[in-house]
Amino acid sequence: MSELNQAEQYLLEQIRRGDQDGWAQLVDRYQGRLLAFARSRSVSTADADDLVQDTFLQFLSGLSTYRGQAGMETYLFTILRRRIIDFFRGRRINVCALQDSADSDAAGPPAAQVAAADLTASTYARRDEHQERRREVLAASLAALVGRLKDDCNFRDLRAVEMLFYAQLRNKEIARLLDLEETAVAMLKHRWLRQLQQDVACRLGAAGADDLPDCPESLLTEVWEHNRPSCPKRSTVGRYLLGTLDTAWHDYIDFHIHRLGCRFCLANLNDLQSQTAQAPRALRDRVMQSTVGFFQKT
Repeated sequence: MSELNQAEQYLLEQIRRGDQDGWAQLVDRYQGRLLAFARSRSVSTADADDLVQDTFLQFLSGLSTYRGQAGMETYLFTILRRRIIDFFRGRRINVCALQDSADSDAAGPPAAQVAAADLTASTYARRDEHQERRREVLAASLAALVGRLKDDCNFRDLRAVEMLFYAQLRNKEIARLLDLEETAVAMLKHRWLRQLQQDVACRLGAAGADDLPDCPESLLTEVWEHNRPSCPKRSTVGRYLLGTLDTAWHDYIDFHIHRLGCRFCLANLNDLQSQTAQAPRALRDRVMQSTVGFFQKT
């Protein structure tokens, strides 16, 4: 199922037809937030420009295989994050500031270790020919879980789920940040892992879920980082900036951006705050010049 909205789908169709104006609209729409993300990783202005330019070039070169399985913003952020990892020679690039600030003994274990400690989580992974299907199902289950928590305005549990699956913090650290007992966090973790397991099993069918081996890597966090199910829409970040959200939503967005430190959403916020800056225009011109050959061939 495509995750593209109508505006993104329209731009994608224009670009595939070789419409350079459509490509210019896409570059204008996303370059600012991509630059903000690159700069947040201690990349110099010149290097950030190069990395974002490379991101757009890679997007075009892989256009034939892009089917909208992730929203365009998420897809571009994923490409850019990989380019930054390459730039830093394979060093992991944390997506949450809490991952940076946590002490080594407070940083959470990989989700695979969480899974090993809780049998219900052993259904989440399988490194075989069905891996991509499992990944898609897990992404759908995570999105459903986050959706329920948002619909219920259960922002306490949503904060805990983000810190568990997204930032990979230990129960003790989550309890400290949320002012909860550590046992309460453990119960929340067990509840949501079990609900995820049940949802995955329902989507796959019991037989398909029961025979999955334990995952040796952090699949939950990997899927969360790729799909970003809890990240607010850009329009919601804009409303947060304007101060027009109700108190509960404002406090949650503030936590997500500034306490959890989601760098994707912080990049959106920084871009919204500096849309009038002139620097992105120069990068736009570079991107347009470097991709003109693509449209001349179509």
